[in-house]
Amino acid sequence: MEGKLYLVPTPIGNLEDMTFRAIRVLKEVDLILAEDTRTSAPMLKHFGIDKKVFAHHQHNEHKATAEIIRFLKEGQQIALISDAGTPAISDPGFFLVREALKNGIDVNCLPGATAFVPALVNSGLPSDQFVFEGFLPVKKGRQTRLKLLSMEERTMIFYESPHRLLKTLSEFVDFFGEDRQISISRELTKIYEETVRGTIIEVKSHFENNILKGEFVICVGGAMEKKDKETKNKDKYSTKEDND
Repeated sequence: MEGKLYLVPTPIGNLEDMTFRAIRVLKEVDLILAEDTRTSAPMLKHFGIDKKVFAHHQHNEHKATAEIIRFLKEGQQIALISDAGTPAISDPGFFLVREALKNGIDVNCLPGATAFVPALVNSGLPSDQFVFEGFLPVKKGRQTRLKLLSMEERTMIFYESPHRLLKTLSEFVDFFGEDRQISISRELTKIYEETVRGTIIEVKSHFENNILKGEFVICVGGAMEKKDKETKNKDKYSTKEDND
């Protein structure tokens, strides 16, 4: 039997979001690679999945990948899971997938949970075209990236941690303008799920006065949204002047 690598999405909070197919695949594979075995253990136990689980994270993925490729070439079926959501989306996975494909190994990614999709869809911002940025650089290249994105006309999606949220929103005010439309979702699928929508300055004010907890998904309207608004206002005043 030829080996195969499965990328298996796991719930981002609510365990009811696990798919039947994901459970079946995790029960059938020979080995599971988990971003953090301690985080994955309760979830695997909940679904009655009893398999060998090895850690595969950003600190060991380059070193461990060669051995994983060897297992796959020997015919083993291996599944990769992250702590939550779809592997390789702001989580380990890309390097392993690339190396597997280089070695002619079949790679199969199951559909399933990922945080940015529900955040985008319920943001009220255009979702026909968008840019997924994930986490911004912490230091080097951060300002350059924000300057470049200030001209982006599509909806932009970011991930952010609680302790950096207010700093990021302050930078958004500087680079995107305080009136740019924004939507921030936190604790998606969990009991205290919350989405706050408005201008950047309004949403920043909300989080300055509320507890910052959970993982945050930020959706920011593109530059075209601002341009369209300015055009509509200009047309409105032009029409009024014409009538006068």
